Amino acid sequence: MRFASLGSGSEGNALLVCVGKTCVLLDCGFGLKDSIERLARLGVAPEQLSGIVVTHEHGDHVGGVARLARKFKLPVWLTHGTLRSQSKAFAGIAELHEIDPHQAFAIGNIQIHPYPVPHDATEPVQFVFGDGARRLGVLTDVGCSTPHIEAMLSGCDALVLESNHDSAMLMNGDYPYSLKLRVGGRLGHLSNQESAGLLSSLDTSRLQHLVAAHLSCRNNTPELAVKALGDVMNCKASWVGVATQLEGFDWREIV
Repeated sequence: MRFASLGSGSEGNALLVCVGKTCVLLDCGFGLKDSIERLARLGVAPEQLSGIVVTHEHGDHVGGVARLARKFKLPVWLTHGTLRSQSKAFAGIAELHEIDPHQAFAIGNIQIHPYPVPHDATEPVQFVFGDGARRLGVLTDVGCSTPHIEAMLSGCDALVLESNHDSAMLMNGDYPYSLKLRVGGRLGHLSNQESAGLLSSLDTSRLQHLVAAHLSCRNNTPELAVKALGDVMNCKASWVGVATQLEGFDWREIV
């Protein structure tokens, strides 16, 4: 089982998860040409994709899904709420699958477990991906942790975990006050310290990979995010990865 990021941040998000010949794209917030180029950087052609799984309807996650799906005849999996909020955008996609936020499903060799999260979207979910032996937990775009989130992510072999902002940088920055409240609120995004607090509550005994994701370019730095998560893991800073907006991160293997 391996995974890689096409890019992560407010300007676009997409994550690849592959098991054998099954390769699933989680979200796509990039334009069609950009998506194809980013996939090529990771050695994947769009025709090799088994489908696209969607977390929620915000443009930086779903903006490129419909065009990519229509162009290459890819099936798409999403919640009823996400589909309802973007019904016109998804028109013309030949194969749409509505998922239950609490019901696992499979795409080829990949087992996929959605779970609901608090975020200012319509029926948003995040996912745990598995191959029967190993599990990759993904959590971005969430305002606060919940017991269910902690149960889903505990014991994973790899984690891609939101570390969106440094609270002091956010509150002292130039965002309008209403936007500061949204980003830092219970339906917004996790701060570095909130992400670290969530991590500290998990069983990390199997953890092989930890990647900080969805970092704000204006209200955070990679160094601050890495330090917050690294302090919890009591590890070297170099062990904690960072998903960047421009390059995402290269392939990581879960063994």
